[in-house]
Amino acid sequence: MHNPGTATQERFPAEDRFADGAQFIDGRLTRGTSGRTHAVIDPATGTEVFTYDLAGTDDVDAAVAAARAAFPGWASATPGERSDALHRFAAVLAERAEDFARAESLQCGKPLKLSREFDVPGTVDNTAFFAGAARHLQGQSAGEYSGDHTSYVRREPIGVVGSIAPWNYPLQMAAWKVLPAIAAGNTIVLKPAELTPLTSLLFAQAATAAGLPDGVINIVTGTGREAGEHLVGHPDVAMTSFTGSTGVGKRVAEVATATVKRLHLELGGKAPFVVFDDADLEAAVHGAVAGALINTGQDCTAATRAYVQRPLYEEFVARTAALMETVRLGDPFAPGTDLGPLISHAQRDRVAGFVDRARGYARVVTGGEAPGGDLAKGAYYRPTLIADAPQDSEIVQSEIFGPVLVVLPFDSDDEGIRLANDTPYGLAASAWSGSVYRANRATRDIKAGCVWINDHIPIISEMPHGGYKASGFGKDMSVYSFEEYTQVKHVMFDNTAVARKDWHRTIFGDR
Repeated sequence: MHNPGTATQERFPAEDRFADGAQFIDGRLTRGTSGRTHAVIDPATGTEVFTYDLAGTDDVDAAVAAARAAFPGWASATPGERSDALHRFAAVLAERAEDFARAESLQCGKPLKLSREFDVPGTVDNTAFFAGAARHLQGQSAGEYSGDHTSYVRREPIGVVGSIAPWNYPLQMAAWKVLPAIAAGNTIVLKPAELTPLTSLLFAQAATAAGLPDGVINIVTGTGREAGEHLVGHPDVAMTSFTGSTGVGKRVAEVATATVKRLHLELGGKAPFVVFDDADLEAAVHGAVAGALINTGQDCTAATRAYVQRPLYEEFVARTAALMETVRLGDPFAPGTDLGPLISHAQRDRVAGFVDRARGYARVVTGGEAPGGDLAKGAYYRPTLIADAPQDSEIVQSEIFGPVLVVLPFDSDDEGIRLANDTPYGLAASAWSGSVYRANRATRDIKAGCVWINDHIPIISEMPHGGYKASGFGKDMSVYSFEEYTQVKHVMFDNTAVARKDWHRTIFGDR
């Protein structure tokens, strides 16, 4: 284990970068006007690394006004012009990759190697993808669908988008919200989680450095109750996009309904990991550990429920526990660290509460505790494997959002699929089998927005991400996301004066 005591100034000098404030409105940093402050805490050490003035409703109003003023010019830019701007943006992000990686690891506690190899390259790739996709905002081809009339469909931007992003992947979630919106010609006000504002602010600054017009991207760093609700309910915001828990998503939907705005929700998950008895057991064990522990389990698509066909069950449990015990907890900035802390001590205690309550009805095979020593200063929790829990128990049905995997047996293929679908969620899932027939059935019958076969967790910019059931609706990434951030308009031409005359005669008779 590694001592997480590296000086935070060596990790990322947040106080220097955001001395002018932590709101980014109309192309510049400003201070929040709520009269209250908030501290960014390094979850690996429990120490304060940056304190900023929270946004109030006046800041939200200013950000929305800036986005509204920028909208006509940005919406009227050609797809090629928006594409060129996003290509420049991707280049700036790549140049500043190390800054982004360090800031992300500092505020989230994730290993620096994860930020360097996953979060930042993924964000650069998303930006490059939408730079290209911006040139393909096509409607439908023209055609004569009604007599002598020609119809076609225009795809147009919606206006000002108000987005709220979570704390588990602050940089990538900022990208997933901002990029399709602005590629389609919208402008945006993004509210990151108050725990993790640093990379969202860097993201907006990089956009300005790349030459995107002031007001196209605005960041307000305030609380959900004040800044978030005001943004969602703002009459000049045409669309709300939210990623977070299902409970908060219901509140967002309630507020958004009052102004009848477009709504996109990516909510909680409880991903099943279904292992059939013909699966490659070694591959499945490694996939389960990686899929369950990615980002310390703070991932809506993380493997949380492993259903293993009974002939493989006991060996899967034993081998998964043994592999989990080799995972190295430590300083996120140390090269040998596999797993960092949870986002906060409060989140660690929440996870521990789930595990402690499960001891009364299930078997904790490994983990189930916070480490001692220097790591006790941070929000660390050991990788935890729980077996033999009832299907209707809290640990199986509720989103834990921590490094905890629950393993349950099943007998028939029908039972495995049924159990996989037996939660309110439907964001992601995986199935493990050597049979193309079993794999194909799993992709068809598991009710989730993504089903991996013999893998768990990879995502790519070209493919959509979004859920079924209580995991929300709408898609991030891919060209499908343009459907979220555009509206379609039917345009119809009367090709002949005779047709127009005949149509009027049908309605009004000879006059």
